[in-house]
Amino acid sequence: MSLFNASSIPIVGKDAAGIAGNIFAFGLFVSPIPTFRRIIRNGSTEMFSGLPYIYSLMNCLICLWYGTPLISPDNLLVTTVNSIGAAFQLVYIVLFLMYAEKRRKVRTLGLLLAVLGVFVIILVGSLQIADSTVRRMFVGFLSCASLISMFASPLFIIKLVIRTRSVEFMPFYLSLSTFLMSVSFFLYGLLSEDPFIYVPNGIGTILGMVQLLLYFYYKRSSDQDSTEPLIASYG
Repeated sequence: MSLFNASSIPIVGKDAAGIAGNIFAFGLFVSPIPTFRRIIRNGSTEMFSGLPYIYSLMNCLICLWYGTPLISPDNLLVTTVNSIGAAFQLVYIVLFLMYAEKRRKVRTLGLLLAVLGVFVIILVGSLQIADSTVRRMFVGFLSCASLISMFASPLFIIKLVIRTRSVEFMPFYLSLSTFLMSVSFFLYGLLSEDPFIYVPNGIGTILGMVQLLLYFYYKRSSDQDSTEPLIASYG
């Protein structure tokens, strides 16, 4: 007698995709560590920007809220991955503020406070919606828009890579982790029949693939132009 029936296969596949997404997301979350080692070593944020970490924090907070039982059922793996992600982004933002010049520090701190304020408004506002379906759609649309914005944020780096023919500020492991995480949660969303998950992650999958293709295409040029490889991020 089989231990699984046909109806259990989508559930198992969903959980497997979600767990894989959490694992690959962890690789994405730790990928800026070499960048911050460089920042700490040099005592300066150099050309790096704190905006991607602000965007990522906002995205993690909204998606974390979407994954909670108060908004959508059976999305624990969405909650866990975004809880971890929010914690990492907060650490990176604090480190960035410590080493940024005054003007960038003030700007980054202002954006951080704005993000936290907007999230509180979303949290409190959504709890005022009595209908659970409408509440889920409200937070779901915000989550979807936030994810698409996050996945689209490296577009200016793609333009920079093409213009400079260098992948210095688009590290391989960051692009790979983004691609694998997007694929995993795209499958997770499909198996959950949740468009608020599979639509943005489908877009993320395509953009991640573009980044990987550009990386391999321009890597040879970057190696020839630099005798010492630099590990950086689009942040």
